[in-house]
Amino acid sequence: MSGPRLLHYSDIENVYDAPERVGRLAGTLRERRAANGGGDALVCGTGDNVAPGVLALSTRGEQALSFFEAVGADVETFGNHDFDFGPERTRELVARSPQQWVTANVREDGARFAADHTVPWTVREAAGASVGFVGITSALTASINPEAEGLGFTDPVVAAREAIADLQAARAPDYVVALSHLGRDDERVAVETDADVVLGGHLHAETVERFDGTILTRPGANGEVCFEVLPATGEVRRHAAADGRMDTALADELRERMAAAGLDDVVGHAADPVERTEGDCFHGESRIGNFVADAYLWAAREGGVGADVALQNSGGVRSGPPLAGDVTVGDLVSVIPFEEPAVVVELDGTALRAVLAESGGSDVGFGAPAWWHGHVAGATLTYDYRGHELVEVTVGGEPVATDRTYRLVTAAYLLHTDDEFPTLTGLEPVATLDTQHQLLVDYARANGIAPAVEGRIERRGL
Repeated sequence: MSGPRLLHYSDIENVYDAPERVGRLAGTLRERRAANGGGDALVCGTGDNVAPGVLALSTRGEQALSFFEAVGADVETFGNHDFDFGPERTRELVARSPQQWVTANVREDGARFAADHTVPWTVREAAGASVGFVGITSALTASINPEAEGLGFTDPVVAAREAIADLQAARAPDYVVALSHLGRDDERVAVETDADVVLGGHLHAETVERFDGTILTRPGANGEVCFEVLPATGEVRRHAAADGRMDTALADELRERMAAAGLDDVVGHAADPVERTEGDCFHGESRIGNFVADAYLWAAREGGVGADVALQNSGGVRSGPPLAGDVTVGDLVSVIPFEEPAVVVELDGTALRAVLAESGGSDVGFGAPAWWHGHVAGATLTYDYRGHELVEVTVGGEPVATDRTYRLVTAAYLLHTDDEFPTLTGLEPVATLDTQHQLLVDYARANGIAPAVEGRIERRGL
């Protein structure tokens, strides 16, 4: 036996909306856990495994408990989306989960969040060895998730160092593992703490790296992959969920939940499938991005509010199966599965240019440097990565006038967070529309589903 095996899943998010895929992910984890008799494996989650998604929205995260039970989860830490339904609901789900939730830096009223059901560190035995775990969550969580309001998130690297020191002093485990939902800062944990393994999350690109002997893994998003990490040897094995054995009981349960949610009404037909992969969302203009932005602009104008430009943040458009054939309410909810409205704000031409330039920003914690973070309607723009500047922008076919006031319709979330479009942070809306996904439903019913790439966004210097 080659020591403990850590089975790592993370950011499975909308996998629950695809019962076959979540069934195969669960089957894969169970199958790998049972290998070697099962006594050497620990199942580890690193956040965003409760939400977002259509079924998550419908059940307020209840569906995740069935997955946790099915895979026999051992330990978990929090991701930003695990607070999508507010701290009280998160506390309820944690109390009912089979695994131990581990957090060293999520605070509430001066104490550890859900202190009756969470710990800053824990130790598990596997393959005759002791494995210590600490858990940390992005300090930006309160900024990027309005529903986490009231919680505090201390410096995760400092918290990890302190928790590891306490863990080593109390138990001196054979291996120290950081459950880390930090995105790029997972690397800091690997370099700046005494962790032997960092099981990371938040950043959706698959990652296997080593830093002076410390292993860092991220299995990507939406339940496509899980990793099997062997701390004793440094080996990392990749397991594609599509190749796994189906957990039919879990898949059937989630299908029943989907049917009961009443999301099967057909609202339109997409003769040409509208893809929504990560590449479509973050690599410039796309049909799915244009569809969302068009829906916002249409809704603002139909509602009599009026708007000149629509902006949708790329991170708010969730990847998933293409919109193809008959498209249901549930399909469109899955594109933006959040109970947040679209809003209209007013800003001058200088500020509008600044907002649109932030679409090319490379400082977003969950993104890669060349990712594109905005989809637009009513405007065209040209961005040059060599100078990281917006070199041209038009609204309604005319250059943006610095002294003119424009109306922008966008996601309310962007007025709350300073992580994506900081120029919008703190602005007060002049109008509030329906939830974002309801605008998509209304637009599809009225206009159909046939978006096109029209040359709205040009990216140079890549």
